[in-house]
Amino acid sequence: MPPHSPGPFDWWRALVRVLSSIEAVRDGRAMYVLLASFAGAGLAAATAQASLGREDLVWAVGQGAAALFIAFYGSNAAGLLLMDRARGVPPRSVMDAVEDALGIGHRVFLALAVVLAGVAVVLAGLLGLFWLSDLPVVGPWLYALVVPFTVVVLGLLFLVGGAVVGPLTGPTVWSGASSWQAVRTLWWFMRARVLQAAVLMVGLSLVTALVGAAVSFVVFTGGRLMAEVSVWLLGVDVPPEVLMAGLFGHGLHSINPAVVPKSAMAHTVAALVGGGVVFALALVLPTLVYLRGVCEIYLALVTPAPSRAADDIVP
Repeated sequence: MPPHSPGPFDWWRALVRVLSSIEAVRDGRAMYVLLASFAGAGLAAATAQASLGREDLVWAVGQGAAALFIAFYGSNAAGLLLMDRARGVPPRSVMDAVEDALGIGHRVFLALAVVLAGVAVVLAGLLGLFWLSDLPVVGPWLYALVVPFTVVVLGLLFLVGGAVVGPLTGPTVWSGASSWQAVRTLWWFMRARVLQAAVLMVGLSLVTALVGAAVSFVVFTGGRLMAEVSVWLLGVDVPPEVLMAGLFGHGLHSINPAVVPKSAMAHTVAALVGGGVVFALALVLPTLVYLRGVCEIYLALVTPAPSRAADDIVP
């Protein structure tokens, strides 16, 4: 739980925490959990798409729900592991993280439901003000006040949603808070730390974008060289772009028989499968950095700045 009084905020330490989120790329346990979650969710989504193509709506809905379930609880398990790292405590095992995620994942939904209910009340109040603005005589005068009020309220809602509710609900629960404690913590962030949260989220977005750009450069450069060498050494009679398709998320259904001859089909399928592994890794690394970053931001917001009383003592 956060302190009752905001107190001073240590910007430098908070920014260092955000930058330290890059270390998440070395967290093998969290990477394994995210890779398994993405693979399971992708497989379930692919089967749902196939069922939808067969017009089997019941199976498609069930498989789509399974994909969301795997992705959500897998991300929560990885978040628990990354929160352990951010707090400097021994990380739990993968199985413990999965079990804990299954036990506390509903708290995220409940906390978000309470917040969304509050947002719905605010929006209903704004609609009421617009209804009053349609009244004769007093309506236009009231509308002159409704316009700036609505602009500020809607802008703040988007700011709070993007800087507090969206990124920090998960870390609040991963730190051990119950659903109601998570709601209280989010409310405290909105009142006392929204500016700091917004600035730190901008910094985390930049760090995540840099990691994503570096990963994209490595994948594109290495993939292009791999494809050119494969065409030259293996004699695969396909354009290099075909062998690179798996690196950008294309599956086996993307194979065009008019472009890929039968003699090159086996190598093309192998390239798509291997490229899919690289694509999954390219998605996981920025996601790891982001999840570790929101954990670091949460801890920076709730941890009071160290006392400077000792620095003020003159010998």
